[in-house]
Amino acid sequence: MKIILKIISALGLVLTIIPSLFVFNGTITMQNNYWLMGIGMLLWFGSAPFWMKSKPLEEDN
Repeated sequence: MKIILKIISALGLVLTIIPSLFVFNGTITMQNNYWLMGIGMLLWFGSAPFWMKSKPLEEDN
């Protein structure tokens, strides 16, 4: 299950970076950029917290 969440998170990160490069090259419009980055944001914030849970720190006594 964690592998699937990591793949979805990576896809979300790709969708937040690559569309900006496409706009810079003139390949896609700014409106498409907004949509793709919005979808990427939702994918990242919707999946990353479930596999990035931190373990509690142990106290040294």
